[in-house]
Amino acid sequence: MISNIIDSRVIARMRTMIDGAKNIAVTCHLSPDGDAIGSSLALAHMLQRLGKEVQVVTPDMVPRSLSFVPGVRTVVVFTKTELRARYVLEHADLIFCLDFNRLHRVDKVGEVIGQSSARRVLIDHHLSPEEGVFDLMVSEPDASSTCELVFRVFMQMGLLSLLDRFAAQCLYTGMMTDTGNFTYGNDSAEVYEIVASLMRRHPDRNRLYKLAMNTFSADSVRLQGYALSQKMELYPDMGVALIVLTRDELTRYNYRRGDTEGLVNKPLSIPEVNWVVYFREECDYVKVSCRSEGDFAVNTICEKYFNGGGHLNAAGGEFYGTMDEAVKTFHSILEEMKENKSTENKNETDIER
Repeated sequence: MISNIIDSRVIARMRTMIDGAKNIAVTCHLSPDGDAIGSSLALAHMLQRLGKEVQVVTPDMVPRSLSFVPGVRTVVVFTKTELRARYVLEHADLIFCLDFNRLHRVDKVGEVIGQSSARRVLIDHHLSPEEGVFDLMVSEPDASSTCELVFRVFMQMGLLSLLDRFAAQCLYTGMMTDTGNFTYGNDSAEVYEIVASLMRRHPDRNRLYKLAMNTFSADSVRLQGYALSQKMELYPDMGVALIVLTRDELTRYNYRRGDTEGLVNKPLSIPEVNWVVYFREECDYVKVSCRSEGDFAVNTICEKYFNGGGHLNAAGGEFYGTMDEAVKTFHSILEEMKENKSTENKNETDIER
């Protein structure tokens, strides 16, 4: 049985907000991933089935690797059609903010939301949501994904009848990609009960897995091969692997967003590695992705140093500076960890004496 983990008062207030809204906007974080896109499109679809006018707005382009997600062609991309995106956000009387916890994570979209008089509802699973920004929050860091939370919202509203094959495919894609095909961030048995409910809507799980997790262009395969053979640096004494890709290197391999999906996980197959950091240089920031094993918490590192967050073993963020500065920050983290480890060892020795 799937439990009601969201406060019933929050659910009741959210339903009132939805019932009273005419135009609803749904948005997600910069560089949207499967969870951001899946949760946004599923929520929009189910709200449309309630008779609402709904539009999804993303801060930037949806990765090519997610072009198969149902409804993705209806998304309004701020960096592509800014006037249209601004119109949607400025004329909305309710804005759903999905899979991010701070307005700076949606770039210029955050500025528009910040100036809007619309009510703002947060549905997210990252740590430490920004205070004083959202009128209503569903913030559950223990959830596997924002897609899981969207499912729970409609379940607790008694509206699972709105969850058809279209929405199930969106939610399954997000849950699958945000947990590495259910290998991390899904310790609760209820995750699988939710998956079972989605499977009853016949989302074609095998096709979604192939498209989301196991389909790459020739350029993508070459780029990932180059990254692993030429750009991966190992720090065996710390159990860390670092991969850095600059704009020039990405351009050389005709990079398109999504081409390095899954790259950050691959060094974890090396027995000596339990933490991986991947820096990808964007136009005005460095995208940061981290993975780990065991009890090594990368979400706190991303939150503290890289304006982000995420799961214990899978997290990310953005570094607003040069690539050299990002790498320098990485090395400072290593030095701090070495110092802490040295202090701990010294304390243990003193205790033994």
